[in-house]
Amino acid sequence: MLKHSTQTVTGKAAVKSAAAPVRVAVAQEAFRHNEALYAALDTSAAGLNEEQISERLDRDGLNEVSHEKPPHWSVQLLRAFKNPFIIVLLVLAVVQLATDASDITGPIIIAVMVGISVVLSFTQEYRSSVAAEKLKAMVRNTATVTRRASDGHSERIEVPVGELVAGDIVHLAAGDMVPADLRLVSAKDLFISQAILTGESLPVEKSAPAHSHRDDELEGGAHGDNPLDLPTVCYMGTNVVSGSATAVVVATGSRTYLGSLARTIVGQRVQTSFDKGVNSVSWLLIRFMAVMVPIVFLINGLDKHDWLQAFLFALSVAVGLTPEMLPLIVTANLAKGALAMSKRKVVVKRLNAIQNFGAMDVLCTDKTGTLTLDKIVLERHLDLYGEESDEALEYGYLNSRFQTGLKNLMDKAVLTHRDLEEVAQHYRIVDEIPFDFQRRRMSVVLGNGDGHELLVCKGAVEEMLSICSSAKSGDDVLPMTDEMRAEIKAMTRGLNEDGLRVLVVAIKQQPPAGRAYGVADESGLTAIGCLAFLDPPKDSAATAIAALHHHGVEVKVITGDNEAVTRKICREVGLDVEHSAQGKHIEPLTDDELDELVKRTTVFAKMSPLQKARVVKSLQRQGHTVGFLGDGINDAPALREADVGISVDTATDIAKESADIILLEKNLMVLEEGVIEGRITFGNIIKYIKMTASSNFGNMFSVLVASAFLPFLPMLPLQILVLNLLYDISQLSIPFDRMDDEYLRKPRKWDASDIGRFMVWIGPVSSIFDITTFLLLWYLFGANSAKHQSFFQSGWFIESLLTQTLIVHMIRTRRIPFLQSFASAPVLALTTAIIIIGMLVPYTGLGAKIGMMPLPGVYFGWLALTVLTYCVLTQLMKLIYIRRYGRWL
Repeated sequence: MLKHSTQTVTGKAAVKSAAAPVRVAVAQEAFRHNEALYAALDTSAAGLNEEQISERLDRDGLNEVSHEKPPHWSVQLLRAFKNPFIIVLLVLAVVQLATDASDITGPIIIAVMVGISVVLSFTQEYRSSVAAEKLKAMVRNTATVTRRASDGHSERIEVPVGELVAGDIVHLAAGDMVPADLRLVSAKDLFISQAILTGESLPVEKSAPAHSHRDDELEGGAHGDNPLDLPTVCYMGTNVVSGSATAVVVATGSRTYLGSLARTIVGQRVQTSFDKGVNSVSWLLIRFMAVMVPIVFLINGLDKHDWLQAFLFALSVAVGLTPEMLPLIVTANLAKGALAMSKRKVVVKRLNAIQNFGAMDVLCTDKTGTLTLDKIVLERHLDLYGEESDEALEYGYLNSRFQTGLKNLMDKAVLTHRDLEEVAQHYRIVDEIPFDFQRRRMSVVLGNGDGHELLVCKGAVEEMLSICSSAKSGDDVLPMTDEMRAEIKAMTRGLNEDGLRVLVVAIKQQPPAGRAYGVADESGLTAIGCLAFLDPPKDSAATAIAALHHHGVEVKVITGDNEAVTRKICREVGLDVEHSAQGKHIEPLTDDELDELVKRTTVFAKMSPLQKARVVKSLQRQGHTVGFLGDGINDAPALREADVGISVDTATDIAKESADIILLEKNLMVLEEGVIEGRITFGNIIKYIKMTASSNFGNMFSVLVASAFLPFLPMLPLQILVLNLLYDISQLSIPFDRMDDEYLRKPRKWDASDIGRFMVWIGPVSSIFDITTFLLLWYLFGANSAKHQSFFQSGWFIESLLTQTLIVHMIRTRRIPFLQSFASAPVLALTTAIIIIGMLVPYTGLGAKIGMMPLPGVYFGWLALTVLTYCVLTQLMKLIYIRRYGRWL
């Protein structure tokens, strides 16, 4: 029976809690004696039998982590209807049908608007989810295990990873993926890459526990709070870089460290800034409607005593007040943004993320592969005094060139210096002393036919200096003193603080030994110099960060990697590294303390997955819209918490599932383009909302005034619907409009209070000219009785359409339209076409059918004067508004 399998990770709660450590089953068994471990897991070195395996599969399930499957297409289609305005429009259509089933014009218009919006939204999201699914690797992995056959004998067999159970004996070799959470039983030269979990670019050493440890001392406390630092355990999803090992499975599936992270990212997502923004604006406009419609209904009912006609008119006012194209315009803008991003090798999984991109004012990113090249390079080769040394490089090259074991990342970096191959041609391999964890060095013995053999050793600083008796100083060889050792350590420590990983190179020449060389021969060496390695920054990283800063986006680096390395890289790409913090500093902080720390800190190192998510939530609490770029399993919770989660197609499945946007190239410059595209998208959405909300509010204000004083309706319900349809068609080109450069320079967010204020300021301007038109039609043209109402309604229809359509050009820019800022060709073409169509409607059969009549030519002279004055007054109001509130769109 598995005694320590109560792994506790509490999903979202864990992210929110100030101190929610991930307790992992395998960490509890890190140093238990092998026999005690076998007993605890009810297994043995001979493996499990078929009955035990079957029982455990039934109990624990398959060895699979939670995955967020895309919903069925029908569910995605239903979700497309989940929008406050779509629901309001559908209710209005139903009420219209119920009250006047013979007239289906209005419901048809509404149905078309809703249909286009829903189809656009569904199509984009469905396509994106299919594309994201295709990006997932469909590899079926197997593991090598020792199990007992039905006749009782043990055998090594390959089994699917999903069929592993607790207690299985697993064998690891170079290139294998670790199939579950394992405790090592034996290991030889084992290096594991944990980059997928930690972001640490170099592999870490792992070894079986020494038998001298006592059970009661070793619950992992000696290795800090981070279970990933434990040297005796291997975690599901990591991979073997070199060496071999035998291990026992302690936890599978959702009980693994990886599984615990997967659980935190499956389920309901948090609301992003886009969701909150759309909801706040939607409810603002719905509240306006809830106030205006009953007032119009009561005034008309009491004044005209035709309550059915008053109800139908109030209903058409409700439709007029509703920005019925909002779902369509929002979706069309987002879909256009997604299309533009796809041309830049970006897959947009969730449309809303496009706008969040534009609103983003803080980008949190990992270091490895984003700021850096994700490969180790030999940055410097120095003598023992910190000066450049070709000799150190030459001997380092010989050591890496002639070793026969699996070459690590640093060996590969040294071997890129192919110009030294000519030197290597003069040597042949005589023997080698392989690397091991205790010595932390390796040696090769070379001969070149001169009667001597050359031992070249390369390894960690402390271990190398302990076996050197002399040191090379220019052309001289000096005795190695304690003072010299201290000076060399100080020099290498300075390199470490600069983010470089340092190896020391030493040599010894001696006559041929005539025997196999061993560890005892690694003594009396002469230190030559050192090699310093770095995962260097990308050439484009500094440019991209500067571009993001120029557009008002602050960049913070959150990584599982080493602090010194991270600070060095951040300094090189132009980030402020005055303040940095580690995960261990963050863990004990309350939310308020964390907020203060996050405000002033740019670099976060040695961060656990849940700590990364806490930092994201802290930024959101402070009013920021947060983007997170990451590709590892350790990034998944933060990707999900962020307003816009960004990953890459080479990322782990869990990271891709958590992300809103997937980059086909890991390139920060693409992010800058995404930010601009997001701001264009948001700007065009806001244009539509402000145009429509202010225009509709002005029109309905005019209707209130007219309803109170006219003996007939100022416009028939059907005329209002046609007016709205024509105006809405003119808005369809808005997603293709351009934005002024100054608008794109800083992040843009939803502000319902600004939209409400804008409506109240700009809406009544059109009402002034509606009222002057009423007076013109009433007094100058004599349309002052019920028998002349058709003339009155036709006149106001044209004036209302012209002012509503021209407002598109007045509101789309803070500059002077047609002089300082021109709309895009589609906007100019469509608004011009709608103005012409609107002026012709009273002269057509459609006009006659909906109660309109032709107007005399003199009316259009007065109309031109009205429209021109309207444009001038609106521009004046714009200048006053900008001066008072410091913004326009």
